[in-house]
Amino acid sequence: MRASLRKTVAEEIKHYMLDNRMRPGDPLPTEAELCIALGASRSSVREAVKTLAALDIVEVRHGHGTYVGRLSLSALVESMTFRGMLSPDDDFQVYADLVDVRELFERGNAERIIHALDPQHLDTLEGLVDEMERQGSGDGDGFVASDRAFHALLVEPLGNELMSQLTLAFWDVYAIVSPHLNLMTIEDERVTVDVHRRIVEAARAGDPVAFVAAVADHYAPVRRRLAAARARD
Repeated sequence: MRASLRKTVAEEIKHYMLDNRMRPGDPLPTEAELCIALGASRSSVREAVKTLAALDIVEVRHGHGTYVGRLSLSALVESMTFRGMLSPDDDFQVYADLVDVRELFERGNAERIIHALDPQHLDTLEGLVDEMERQGSGDGDGFVASDRAFHALLVEPLGNELMSQLTLAFWDVYAIVSPHLNLMTIEDERVTVDVHRRIVEAARAGDPVAFVAAVADHYAPVRRRLAAARARD
């Protein structure tokens, strides 16, 4: 009964945000004001806010109040990562699914991406590839950060916020699960740098065929290693 009440109050808080056309970062009424507005007890409002905070729908800033959250996909990242950690079989399946989705986003939108990328975007992408090459195996975190930024910027000019969020969410799960499968090698990093550079060159040349081929080559090594790892199991 208590869980049902918490869910009901959480839904009412979401409706309140919608009815008042609130946006990320806007302050919510105080806990006492929400109790009055929703006709709910203080404990019910508090538990509902905790539920919404876990989903990034609201953000609790201690000492300052409660605000509309970033509405990110952090809950999706956590749930998919946890699923992947539960067993090796799930690990492989999550990883394979993520490779499929990431490649689908980039290959399926090749022409739109090429059209949307302006010279400044392309220069920034090229700079990220240079940074990946400099980092190499010397600083795994630096390499990973540049790789993540590259794929985020690749779809950002499309102006599709959901696609941008999904791209980063899937990339984050991919990066968290990957080390547990021991699928990447130093040679893979060299290939990664090369295909990222080819992606930029194809985009700069306005060549969707070369772009798609480079994206496919980007994911090919990990597909091969994933298949080999599954065969060993």
